Amino acid sequence: MNEKQRQPEKDLTRHGIRVFLVDDQLMVGETVRRMLADEDDISFFFCQDPKAAIKMAQEVSPTVILQDLVMPDVDGLTLVKFYRVHPKLKDVPLIVLSSKEEAITKAEAFRVGANDYLVKLPDKIELIARIRYHSKGYINLLQKNEAYDALLKSQQALAAQLASAAEHVLSLLPAPIKHGPIITDWYYVPSAQLGGDTFGYHWIDKEHFAVYLLDVCDHGVVPALLSVSALNDLRTQTLPDTDFRSPERVLAALNEKFQMEKHNNLYFTIWYGVYNIATRRLRYGCAGHPPALLIYSDEIKELFTENMFIGGMPGVDYRCSEIDLPLNCSLYVLSDGCYEITRGDGTIWGLNNLKGFLLSEKGKPDSELEGLYRFVHEMSGKEALDDDFSIVKIIFY
Repeated sequence: MNEKQRQPEKDLTRHGIRVFLVDDQLMVGETVRRMLADEDDISFFFCQDPKAAIKMAQEVSPTVILQDLVMPDVDGLTLVKFYRVHPKLKDVPLIVLSSKEEAITKAEAFRVGANDYLVKLPDKIELIARIRYHSKGYINLLQKNEAYDALLKSQQALAAQLASAAEHVLSLLPAPIKHGPIITDWYYVPSAQLGGDTFGYHWIDKEHFAVYLLDVCDHGVVPALLSVSALNDLRTQTLPDTDFRSPERVLAALNEKFQMEKHNNLYFTIWYGVYNIATRRLRYGCAGHPPALLIYSDEIKELFTENMFIGGMPGVDYRCSEIDLPLNCSLYVLSDGCYEITRGDGTIWGLNNLKGFLLSEKGKPDSELEGLYRFVHEMSGKEALDDDFSIVKIIFY
C-alpha cells in the first residue's frame, strides 16, 4: 500500500477503548475496575444508579457497555431497549451480565438488542478479550462513518465547485443577437456537469462576422479547461500572427498551440466560419468537425472541409472553402451530439434525420432549437444524452 492509500487512515480519529459498566453493586464495579487497571488503553466508567445510566452513557461515549440485568427501579433489559433506540447509543456494543446461565434470559437479551452475554463475574482474560473484540468493531464503525462523512463533504464541495465552473463556462457564451442583418440563437446542454463543447460568434471588424463551435474529445474539468482556453483565444483574437478573417490560418494557429502532448493528450474538432457582410460571402473550414448546415428556400447544404482535427500533429496545412449566401438563409453550426443519438432499437438517428427535422421545422417559432433537444432527448430514453448537445443558428437577412 502506497503513501496516498494510507493517507485517509491517518486523518481518521483515533478512538480509545471506553468501558461503561452499569451495575447497582459497588463491589462489582470495583472488581471490574481492578481487572482493567493494568490495561493502559482502556478507560473505565461506572454507574451504580440505573436511572442515571442513559445520561451518563451519552457523556462517556463508550465503545462497549457492560449491563447488569437485575437492578432496582429499572430492569437491565429495559435499559438495553433504551440504548437501542437512542440516536447516540444505538450502535454501541452491549454485553449483558447475569448471575445465571439461563437460556430463556439469554434469548430475551439477544432479542432486545444485546451483542453478548456473560455470567458475572467472568474470568479477567475472557472479559478483556470480549471488551477488545466488541470495541474494535465499534471503533471501525465510527471510523467508517467518519470517512463517509468526510467523503460526502468532499463530494459536496466538489459539486459546488463544478457548478461554479459550469456557470463560468456558460457566462462565456455569447448572448443571442435579436436585431440587425444577422440574427443568432443557440441551445446548449452538456452531457456532464462540465462538457467539452463550447462556441461563440463576434464581429471581427465592421464587415466580418466570425462564428465557431469546438468539441473537445472528452468531458469533465480538464476538457472544459481546454475548451475555454481555445474559446478565449478566438474571442479575444490573441493567437499570434493570425488573420482571424482567414479560417485556414485560424485552424493552423490553433493546431500549433494545442498539440495533444502538451494538453493531457486531448484534441478537439472545430468548425470556423467568417461572413463578409458586404459581399455576402462565407469562408469556412472545419477540422475533423461535422458539417454546418445551410438552409435556404427548401434546400439544405452541408458546409464541410476535410481537415485533420486540432492537436494531432504540428505543421498541418488546413484548407477552407467559401460560398455566397442567398438572402434570408439559416446556418446551423453544431456538434455531433445533436444527431448521433442511439434510439431504443440500438440504431443511430444520424445526420440525415437531423437535416429532415430542420427542414420540417423551417419557419416555425424560435423555440426550434429547444424543440430539437426535447425531441432527441425523448428519443434517447435516457436521463442525460451521451454527448454534449450544442447548436448555433445564424440567420443572414
